[in-house]
Amino acid sequence: MSKIKGKILVNTNRCKGCTLCVDACPKGVIALAPKKVNVSGYPYIEAANPDGCTGCASCAIVCPDGCITVYRKKMEG
Repeated sequence: MSKIKGKILVNTNRCKGCTLCVDACPKGVIALAPKKVNVSGYPYIEAANPDGCTGCASCAIVCPDGCITVYRKKMEG
């Protein structure tokens, strides 16, 4: 049986920390980076639980600034 695994890539310099993606993620993968800001002074999101990502892309769909890219990979086993 194969399983789909996902991975998110965040453009932290474009992220404004709106957390729409945090609310949209059904697996709780994304969170605001604690005490970190980008070059513009905004807090940004990161994958707090990267192994939980299923590649559903809900986060990327709701991101108003297009900061999130989702990759999907079929895992065997």
